[in-house]
Amino acid sequence: MAQTPRYRFAPSPTGYFHVGGARTALYNWILAKQSNGVFVLRIEDTDDSRNNPQWTQGILDALAWLGIDGNDSHFEGPYFQSANAALHVEAAEKLFAQGKAYYCDLTTEDIQKRAKDSGKQNERQGYDGYSRDRGLGPGAGHVLRFRVPEGSTVVHDQVRGEVVFDNSTIEDFVLLRSNGSPVFLIANVVDDINQGVTHVVRAEEHLPNAPKQQMIWDALGTTPPSWAHVPVLVNEQRKKLSKRRDKVAVEQYREEGILAGAMKNYLMTLGWAPSGDTEIVPFQKIVDEFALGSVNHSPAFFDIVKLHSFNAGYIRAMSLEEFINACQPWLTSEKAPWQASEYNPKVFAEIAPLVQTRVQLLQEVPGMVDFLFCDLPTLDDAAFVKAFAPEWAVATLVEVRDGF
Repeated sequence: MAQTPRYRFAPSPTGYFHVGGARTALYNWILAKQSNGVFVLRIEDTDDSRNNPQWTQGILDALAWLGIDGNDSHFEGPYFQSANAALHVEAAEKLFAQGKAYYCDLTTEDIQKRAKDSGKQNERQGYDGYSRDRGLGPGAGHVLRFRVPEGSTVVHDQVRGEVVFDNSTIEDFVLLRSNGSPVFLIANVVDDINQGVTHVVRAEEHLPNAPKQQMIWDALGTTPPSWAHVPVLVNEQRKKLSKRRDKVAVEQYREEGILAGAMKNYLMTLGWAPSGDTEIVPFQKIVDEFALGSVNHSPAFFDIVKLHSFNAGYIRAMSLEEFINACQPWLTSEKAPWQASEYNPKVFAEIAPLVQTRVQLLQEVPGMVDFLFCDLPTLDDAAFVKAFAPEWAVATLVEVRDGF
């Protein structure tokens, strides 16, 4: 009996939910639906210094907005990595007992000094395997390192093909910190094993982790998942999108009035395209046609102008009733530029067909109709006289009047 495909999406709650993460989530979601498999959501919340419950909720809210939540039978989770720390440590200690890992007492400063003393200060100053055969056990200040085998590690990637890593370029990496806590690599693999993950689809920035994780899978006597590393998103300068520099938060686009359908459609065209002459297509067409083998290897430009154009197309395609309902959060909330008592839904319904043909973002709607619901501004007579003192000003006003 064939194993049910299980695609995991494992974001970390260390900031606003990134549009790149949203695209990766959609890839996994669609692949799970295509294969009648499972989308496994795991929150990797082991970085206590950066985690925040606010970010966790932001991830859940953003995914739900995109239609990825427990209302679909393909969804499973969320699981929380922090709940499994004991299992991560147990697996690491098992590797130590089997001789596949060892303890090391070198500090970062010690490692750097050894590299300098060896005359390799101009080369990669990594750990040199000094403690491999010293027979150290657990102790204060000791980290547990994985014993990287000789040879090479081949990662079979559904996007990039066969990627070969020379193991001699990979240092014996840490599994347990000096305080005994597990690091990301061992935690990630153990959770994938215990949750039956069969497919890992993620951004290419994680590709360097793949050989290390595959080594851990092999060392634990389990079959590694099917890998796929997709290109990252870049800005106008073709630099990777950064939370510090670029507008990347899904929540921010949602608050501006980007529709979920437009966001999903646009994200799925970054590095891949549906068949036909248009990129704005029903989402089911994307679900039917998407394939990892067709994903471009190059970084994809996240073009905000194009996203706005997609959104305008989705707004135009809405029924009038759908458009009016979609506008309500911007018309009736505290953000509206008028008092709630001044808003008249019947008046808005009359002008809505005209507004629908002009806006790209729903947040633009109040600015187009505020003259209907806001108090008229107080006119400054002196300023009025000054403004219309030139002959051309009066002539322009007459021309406008005659035009109507």
